[in-house]
Amino acid sequence: MDVRRRRILAAAGGVGLALIGGGGLFAITRRPEKALAPWRTLDGDPPRDVRLDALRYAILAPNPHNRQPWKIRLSGDDTAVLYCDLDRRLPETDPYDRQTLIGFGCFIELARIAAAQRGVRLDISEFPEGEFRDRLDDRPVALLRFVPDLEIAKDPLFAWIPKRRSSKAPFDLSRPVAPEILADLVAGPNFGVKLFTTAETGLVTDLRKLSTEAFVIEAATQRTWLESVHLTRIGKSEIERRPDGISLSGPLLDSLAMLGLLSRERIAQSDSIAYRSGLDIIKATMANTPAYGWIVTDGNARREQLAAGRAYVRMNLAAARAGLGFHPNSQSLQEYPEMAEKARLVHERLGVHGTQRVQMLVRLGYGAPAPATPRWPLESHLLGA
Repeated sequence: MDVRRRRILAAAGGVGLALIGGGGLFAITRRPEKALAPWRTLDGDPPRDVRLDALRYAILAPNPHNRQPWKIRLSGDDTAVLYCDLDRRLPETDPYDRQTLIGFGCFIELARIAAAQRGVRLDISEFPEGEFRDRLDDRPVALLRFVPDLEIAKDPLFAWIPKRRSSKAPFDLSRPVAPEILADLVAGPNFGVKLFTTAETGLVTDLRKLSTEAFVIEAATQRTWLESVHLTRIGKSEIERRPDGISLSGPLLDSLAMLGLLSRERIAQSDSIAYRSGLDIIKATMANTPAYGWIVTDGNARREQLAAGRAYVRMNLAAARAGLGFHPNSQSLQEYPEMAEKARLVHERLGVHGTQRVQMLVRLGYGAPAPATPRWPLESHLLGA
């Protein structure tokens, strides 16, 4: 789930800092309110249809590049069929749709948690028309049946769904993450996957180095970098029109875009000041990491990828509950040829061998509060709506 690009792309506007002054009011007026509305509507009265209630939480799930590839068909009065929007995949950085499917696991788990809050059990049928092979296709990812159940337990993580974030900032090295906090992140249901955390200095140092090197590879590989550039939304107007992808907004960046100083064309130039400054930002961010977490599966089957997503979002919610920053850091796990050696080294350093697979790697630490990311409204995901 590759969210660090926002910081490297934001560096493109650094030269224009002196142009902006007194931006408080401008910051408020340039906030993409429409794109953030799905987070705010949770405060209103819930829909009568429990499916729509659960799904309005599910669309807030973390997902790679914030592509939000969910397509949903409501069937009868108790079922939702979940498909992938095949145009919202990431063929360069996620060539086998592994990360995309992990995002679907996050979506399903948030739907389950939200349904339980209404006294409804979510019966999940994964891949009802067969498991995908190399890529996702037009068959359903899952069939979700909402069943009233007076004995279903409410999930204590429900309250943290609106507060869940992915933090891209450097963390405070003067505030170590306590062992009991790290232990809490891996407690509870794990859906058959293995969850780990560490604040051990030697391992953290090695993971910082490998993660930084992996990002440099992705940024230096033209086709993978351009995938991010093409999905960048610059300024309030673009974000409101397309509330997905990598969002760059705020008083400084909006002003630079209007002045022609910030554009996708400039961001794409690997010899630019913006590009080099961005790499420096990434190195500083990685250096300020006091702890890591990761998720391991016994194999790499599609069901295991879904399970990894369900476990991942629960870790993310537990981190929100603890006031802990949580930053997906998985460039080194991607499956294109230039990244193969880094993937091997990460697995080796984490002691993961044979058929086992590291599915997710995350930075952990305390830092500045992270903003919510833009979302398409639920209606845009409903087939036939």
